[in-house]
Amino acid sequence: MTSQTPRHAAIIGAGPAGLMAAEMLAAAGAHVDVYDAMPSAGRKFLLAGKGGMNITHAEDYASFITRYRGRAPQVQLWLDAFTPAQVREWIHGLGIETFVGTSGRVFPTDMKAAPLLRAWLHRLREAGVRFHMRHKWLGWEGDALRMLTPDGEQTISADAVVLALGGASWPRLGSDAAWVPLLEEKGVNCAPLVASNCGFDAAWSEHFSSRHAGEPLTTAAIEWLDPQGKRHKRKGQFVVTQSGVEGSLIYAISADVRDRIAQDGSATIWLDLLPDLTEERVFEEVSHPRGSRSLSTHLHSRLALKGVKAGLLRECLDKATFNDKDKLARAIKRLPLVLHAARPVAEAISSAGGVRFESLDGTMLREIPGLFVAGEMIDWEAPTGGYLLTACFGSGRAAGLQASRYLSEKG
Repeated sequence: MTSQTPRHAAIIGAGPAGLMAAEMLAAAGAHVDVYDAMPSAGRKFLLAGKGGMNITHAEDYASFITRYRGRAPQVQLWLDAFTPAQVREWIHGLGIETFVGTSGRVFPTDMKAAPLLRAWLHRLREAGVRFHMRHKWLGWEGDALRMLTPDGEQTISADAVVLALGGASWPRLGSDAAWVPLLEEKGVNCAPLVASNCGFDAAWSEHFSSRHAGEPLTTAAIEWLDPQGKRHKRKGQFVVTQSGVEGSLIYAISADVRDRIAQDGSATIWLDLLPDLTEERVFEEVSHPRGSRSLSTHLHSRLALKGVKAGLLRECLDKATFNDKDKLARAIKRLPLVLHAARPVAEAISSAGGVRFESLDGTMLREIPGLFVAGEMIDWEAPTGGYLLTACFGSGRAAGLQASRYLSEKG
């Protein structure tokens, strides 16, 4: 930096994007203070790692970029400068080793988020970054930041500010979207925040939900239409819930299903209950003489259809179709299920929407020079599998570097 007196940068939000911005600014010589409403840093990061900390993905980079859908060109600008491979190298620099799982997902060797976060926070503190917890941003008083602190409301001045406040998912961990009206009052254009990587409601009967809620379909496939009418099919796992469906396979298709519901009022997906068998084989087994056995027993014996899969057939088919061998065989391979609504955004793994790229010059708000945004506050989305976290790292890095340049030019 050119100034003899280091400039002051404030980071609001101590998640991955905010911490990465802090790292870049501290490396550039700025005085950096990180503020967060929660009692400790990285709350959502830690919870996301409870089932195994999926950091990034090892697939080829060209395929990786496509996961960001319509915002791939914008997100690629962040990731070209901090690729998934470089994310792994950065983590290794914290003393945390990684490995690639069978699905291509990248994890810390111990699968845990806490050691990574501890090492990162230690390095940031060693670099002079100061942390202020239980400090909630309330907006502005003139050019100063209003903060609700344990000692009451205070104002804070900074030469550059990076907002990394998250979207609207998991609000109990701090991502409550309270920033939306604050920015909109300043003329910032924000897309509505909606659920991403979420479950959906189906109109289950009480009979079905009472018997099968919580049961997984460990081998299944789903066919669906995207909002443009293009047909897709994917194999995986999901779970029947009290109100509908959720799980990894549902999350993978959730953006298309959500947008289809917004467009048409509902979305039909088609379940392949036996994806490893051809329709011809299924028809042969359904048509096999069953003697005095019930049809349910016959399907269990010939095709191992039982439990939730058998329940889905009964739930989604009328009696006449269920008792028609030809129609039943086709339904086992392509069972229509109507989904009516995404689950609330507060229940979702992540959210879509937020500050539109059109309101940004890089990561700086056009309406508010010196104010930068990063992470899920920006209008992009991605499936689970390390894509979310990689883009949060990349956007935080981009915001921190751009804020550093801004401070340097400010002199």
